[in-house]
Amino acid sequence: MMLFETIEKYDYEQIVFCHDKSSGLKAIIAIHDTTLGPALGGCRMWPYENEEEAINDALRLSRGMTYKNAAAGLNLGGGKTVIIGDPKKDKSEALFRALGRYVESLNGRYITAEDVGTTEDDMDIIFEETDYVVGLSESHQSSGNPSPKTSLGVFVSMKRAAKEAFGTDELDGKTVAVQGVGHVAYDLCRYLHEAGAKLVVTDINQEAIDRVLNDFNATSVGINDIYDVDADIFAPCALGGVLNDDTINRLKVKAVCGSANNQLQDIDKHGAQLEEKGIVYAPDFVANSGGVINVADELDGYNETRAISNIEKIYDQMDKVFEISKRDNITTARAAEILAEERIDQLMKVRSNFLKTERSIISRGKN
Repeated sequence: MMLFETIEKYDYEQIVFCHDKSSGLKAIIAIHDTTLGPALGGCRMWPYENEEEAINDALRLSRGMTYKNAAAGLNLGGGKTVIIGDPKKDKSEALFRALGRYVESLNGRYITAEDVGTTEDDMDIIFEETDYVVGLSESHQSSGNPSPKTSLGVFVSMKRAAKEAFGTDELDGKTVAVQGVGHVAYDLCRYLHEAGAKLVVTDINQEAIDRVLNDFNATSVGINDIYDVDADIFAPCALGGVLNDDTINRLKVKAVCGSANNQLQDIDKHGAQLEEKGIVYAPDFVANSGGVINVADELDGYNETRAISNIEKIYDQMDKVFEISKRDNITTARAAEILAEERIDQLMKVRSNFLKTERSIISRGKN
């Protein structure tokens, strides 16, 4: 890959390659943008097939965090760590402490957290070496597992999407087809069940399906049949890229809102296809930002009541997405990006103006 061409094209600020021979650490920290504040993004551990795949993932994910944090109204930029390794067999205290030292060396430019393949226990180990980590276990008076808070954010986003599609944000009596019922989606199903929604679910894990069937009176369908369900709302909560040429044509819903990242295989093409079908789309990086809002609250000393209050404001952020979509006659997918970009641009100008003033004062002082 042409690394510096990619960095220049998408305005990445910094990439750090981390290696520790004694622990076997091979990691990449990508910092995309710190206009709004320190870059915050999780630490992912995955058995990447090669180094290029790992670098691309770090770059893609860190840029996504810039948009997610900005759209969520956080004073934080976007970054990400990826560790090359199998989380089932390659973890060790030494590995995460070595990574903690690399995070510490960035002196607050980047704050890490848990992600795919890592846990709050792993963050506790990183905390032994640096204060620039959130998502710690509750033993540290921190927020613990962020999944329930991510679910809450998706739920309030779904209410706003329902209002756009049906004229009311009440979900009582609505049928929601949920693709994937892992940790985040389980709690989403709980919120939906309590709101009176009917659930149709699918997952590759039968045990996860059985849990939702038993707890929330749901029904289940096959993995590939979820797109054909006669429902009101489709909630993709598993893999990315599930909204594509094939699946969009099969959907029989009026709204899409879920927790999965990168749901649109092509943001422009498939965002437009959903709009053409009259399907309201709640952009994923706004809908699933509850987790990052929750862990970010730790930076001020974690207060769960305050964190929940801020997560519930995702409803208002989603409202802004729909406003921008109508204002600019663009898809909601693109409107979510505009929401983030406008906030970054505005604060960049503010900081630039003050920087000019400071330079002017310094210049006069020299004369």
